[in-house]
Amino acid sequence: MHAANFVFLLLVVVATGFFALNVQRLISYMLIGRAERRTDHPGQRLKNVFTIAIAQTKILRDPVAGPMHALIFWGFMVLTVGTIEFVLEGIFPGFSYAFLPRPVYATYLISQDVFAALVIAAIAFAFYRRLVIHPKRLEGDNLEHADALIILGMIAGLMVTLLLGSALLAAVRPDAVPRAKLVSHALSIPLRGIDPGLAVTARQLLWWAHGILIFAFLNYLPYSKHLHVATSIPNVYLSNTAGGPWQKGVMRPMDLEAEGVEQFGASDVDHLSWKNLLDGYSCTECGRCTAACPANLTGKVLSPRKIVVNTRQRMMEKGPLLTGDKMEFQHPALVHGEGMSAEAHSPIAVLAERRLLDTFITEEELWQCTSCRACVQECPVGIDQLDVINELRRDLVLMESRFPEEVQPTFQSLERNGSPWAFSATDRARWADGMDIPTMADLQQRGERADVLFWVGCMGSFDDRAKKITVAVARILQAAGTRFAILGQEESCNGDPARRMGNEYLYQMLAKQNIETLDRYDVSTIITSCPHCFHQIGNEYPQLGGNYEVIHHSTYIERLLADERLPLATENGKRLTIAYHDSCYLGRYNDIYDAPRDTLRRALPVVDLVEAPRSRDRGLCCGAGGGRMFMEERQGKRINIERTEELLATGADEIAVACPFCMTMVTDGLKAKDSSVPVRDIAEVVAGQLAGAASSNGSSHSAHVIS
Repeated sequence: MHAANFVFLLLVVVATGFFALNVQRLISYMLIGRAERRTDHPGQRLKNVFTIAIAQTKILRDPVAGPMHALIFWGFMVLTVGTIEFVLEGIFPGFSYAFLPRPVYATYLISQDVFAALVIAAIAFAFYRRLVIHPKRLEGDNLEHADALIILGMIAGLMVTLLLGSALLAAVRPDAVPRAKLVSHALSIPLRGIDPGLAVTARQLLWWAHGILIFAFLNYLPYSKHLHVATSIPNVYLSNTAGGPWQKGVMRPMDLEAEGVEQFGASDVDHLSWKNLLDGYSCTECGRCTAACPANLTGKVLSPRKIVVNTRQRMMEKGPLLTGDKMEFQHPALVHGEGMSAEAHSPIAVLAERRLLDTFITEEELWQCTSCRACVQECPVGIDQLDVINELRRDLVLMESRFPEEVQPTFQSLERNGSPWAFSATDRARWADGMDIPTMADLQQRGERADVLFWVGCMGSFDDRAKKITVAVARILQAAGTRFAILGQEESCNGDPARRMGNEYLYQMLAKQNIETLDRYDVSTIITSCPHCFHQIGNEYPQLGGNYEVIHHSTYIERLLADERLPLATENGKRLTIAYHDSCYLGRYNDIYDAPRDTLRRALPVVDLVEAPRSRDRGLCCGAGGGRMFMEERQGKRINIERTEELLATGADEIAVACPFCMTMVTDGLKAKDSSVPVRDIAEVVAGQLAGAASSNGSSHSAHVIS
């Protein structure tokens, strides 16, 4: 081993040792979070890694920045193989991958050259975007901006030293550089004629510069937001936020009866799970989540990116104190007692007066969330911003009784009446008067059994507009000959508003009551017209032992139409242009996008479906989710107005929805815009097409309107 190789080996040992020390430190901080199991469904998790992390499917949703970031990522993957060869060559002179089969080795050599050039092009565009274009979602503080430029500069340096060093060698010794390195040979053309001695010296300097940059980059990562280079793939694997219904959008279970538990929800980072803290390491601060957030884009203070960044900042502040780590730089407030009383200068005393909630994240931000999951959907590295918001809300309600004053009547009505509004349970089945619809109790008394239970929901039972949707669904089920029944006054709110607003105690009380009722009637299959009921009963009741097949009415009706079980009118009337609005809890929570659209196409063969600019998994929330239906919207533009304007801009004759919450919000938006465009649930569209509907409604337009 030559002296140069020994020096390089020393550099490798020191650099990798320091990196390993930092990795251990960061892991210790992450483990201050609560335990959480993330090893289930390994097949689905691997699929997420290949589709989201490696194929970069979410990144590529952005037609401009997507290919740029994907090229940089793929370049890193390919060039990492070359970096390993570079390091081994530095330790063992003459080492190379030449032992590989010739076609494989040639492919490897070509990939190193080509991807290095592509990465340089992508980096140049990244510099241009940050320094010239200034996209809004990339705006941040000066340190964040400088960090991005440093990383981009390091990557550019790595690529330039790699290509230029190879080009210099090709200029003086063309036979020493394999012909497969096309880019290197092309770059060597203007360098031919250079003094050989100078070329050798320059190449050696570039070789050492490349090596030093590798280890500088490696050890800068733990102190940079670009730590996601190392954590993004593991974070995607450990995520429960994409691909299939397993755990997607399901709130974290909570044992309210566990012994010795003194904290419900989270007020600080050590109350969150270790995965929430890993999310902080993985955040690229790209701003895609905030750009998609309906609250933020309508002028409110909530920023999902800020939620994750604040979580990481607080972890880096509190982690050293909880782990006894002396390496990490302390926040000035922890060192000097900034803003604290004169007697509270110790780190522990300062720590007691600072926490994630209030110090970093305000309750105003938390209550502006509509739980639409747009932020989670857009995140390219599997971060669940909504999980942190939900846990902080739980603390506000369960531990501190802090929530908007208008929420108090909702909580009281849920507890006393089993619905968010002060209606009597005896009125739940009033909508069915004269329709000859049995209750489960009726059937049990007669010794009969229904094939399915029609879960009506609170909106469908009490809201005058939503009751028309309920009637339409019931008429469709009757027309198809489906043997169904309802619970009537035995039905209670599914608990979604309580859970999303942080009141887990009230949610579990309602859910357990409903599960007891459903199990008493041995219910196995449920149809519901409300996506919130659909998601809650189907995906979250299993946490409490309630396991049922739950079908949203859009899916059930589409199946009936496909099987030709509905007698539709032969005359379809005038050709309609309809814009369908995606429900968040039907779409992003449960991946149901086609069934509502297919239902409209089958029911109205003369329909033209038009899409708003934001649709399907990028659909804009109506503004009612996350309990926002029961809260005032005091800041910025109303979300339902923003969405209604988008739908009206399509020029559609009608707007279709598949959720009673969306129906209310879009209807209110149309009234505010003084628009005469009607909005109908897809069930109303189908019911209006049932044979005999036109004559029974008594008007030429009645084939398209439920009276």
